[in-house]
Amino acid sequence: MQLFPLREIANELPFFKTVDDREKLLGVIGALVLRRISLSKASEIMGMERERFLGLLDGMKLGYSYLEDQDVEVEKKW
Repeated sequence: MQLFPLREIANELPFFKTVDDREKLLGVIGALVLRRISLSKASEIMGMERERFLGLLDGMKLGYSYLEDQDVEVEKKW
């Protein structure tokens, strides 16, 4: 059975127990990188405390910068 490329990537992540949670993490990271959501929103989506989620990003060696004011307006529509 052929897996979707995103699922293949998710299967390789050492984080979270389920593939669905791993796929969700990939989507949330993508939204953060694209500056579509804030760290708080990302943490909420993942069901984690903000500091814990930030620690996860740090453990993955992912840099994060906070949204600017105009970006917050975009998030409100998301």
